Amino acid sequence: MTQQSQSQSESVRGVGAGTARGVTERPRILEVDALRGFALAGILVVNVLTTAGPPGVRGGLAHVHAADGAVEWLVVLLAQSKFYLLFSFLFGYSFTLQMDSAARAGARFVPRMSRRLAGLSVLGLAHAVLLYTGDILMMYALCGLVLLAARNAGPARAWRAALWVYGVADGFLLLVGLGAALFDPGDLGESAAVKAELTAAYRGGFTEVVGANIRALPDIVAALPLMGGYVVAAFLVGFVAGRRQWLGAAALADRTRLRRIFLTGLAIGVPGAVFSAAGMAGPLPERWELLGLAVGLAAAPALSAACATGLLLWFATPSGAATARVLAPAGRMALTNYLTQSLVMALVFSGYGLGLYGRTGAAAAVGGALVLYACQLALSGWLMRRHRLGPVEWLLRVVTLWARPGKATARKVS
Repeated sequence: MTQQSQSQSESVRGVGAGTARGVTERPRILEVDALRGFALAGILVVNVLTTAGPPGVRGGLAHVHAADGAVEWLVVLLAQSKFYLLFSFLFGYSFTLQMDSAARAGARFVPRMSRRLAGLSVLGLAHAVLLYTGDILMMYALCGLVLLAARNAGPARAWRAALWVYGVADGFLLLVGLGAALFDPGDLGESAAVKAELTAAYRGGFTEVVGANIRALPDIVAALPLMGGYVVAAFLVGFVAGRRQWLGAAALADRTRLRRIFLTGLAIGVPGAVFSAAGMAGPLPERWELLGLAVGLAAAPALSAACATGLLLWFATPSGAATARVLAPAGRMALTNYLTQSLVMALVFSGYGLGLYGRTGAAAAVGGALVLYACQLALSGWLMRRHRLGPVEWLLRVVTLWARPGKATARKVS
């Protein structure tokens, strides 16, 4: 059996994909795992700029190299707001797989999913307090309750709801950003005093770092009503994709449709992304920063769709298929990799590690992140040849099933 066929024969990722009863599991979709694995790189390069220094693209990281400004601009252009939407879309898609898995196992889905969301919230809180204040897991857990409540909605109704939620969230932010651009309310970011205080805290010991993270928790809660709208919308679109089999074999074989989505996504998304980068990282004045963020979020779904469909088209080629086989193991253990990224970044930049917070430029930070990502690809491939789940995925499955996965669940399909 080839490596590709072996990967495709393994069971679907997700807590609901297996039970201790030995129910036959559904084959994994290699391309979906590869998309998730690729998205880890985008998440990492965005998060490393936040972890490496004070918040804000402008005046955040020190410019110690001529390439630092260009790297910041490219991260905003290519990665900011795009990859967390792709992750959110795949979460909604996996939600439908977990529903199907529970039905095949004869298990009650709501208790299963409720335990999964509770487990994510605990992981997210620990992640935010100990490692990284930009945690997304708590938001996933809370927004997942909306998805759970909408589990019986038809695809058409879920699609309309996604459009409304996204439109309201981004419409509000666009109005606020337009007002800021036109009337110049002054510095909307962190003041110099606040940045100095953060720098001192994150260069301090473990207690100071954790204290700063705890003080940032109210900001996470405050961001939930707005940013949660984007996550919920992506969840619902992923739910529609699962119900309508957008990532099934027949849909993936329709290259004409994939090309159409790819080209349309580029045509809509690239101009918005360029304006967003100009507003958030220059050369537009700082008063355009919030509008740049809003425009970037409005364009992000189009670019995320272009990225996903472009990769799916490439995965159908010999070189793309080889790359997908490298990316897929990292996607299968994406939660473990996501938390590991934060752990490594904390050890590099915080005071209880190397203490490089605010001392490195964007180019060095992103370069180091890409080295970390390459190591994760290699380690994920090694682990997934020996185990079906990553360590955190295994723990979350235990919580979801409220039982240790049985031998029938743990074995690989040959």
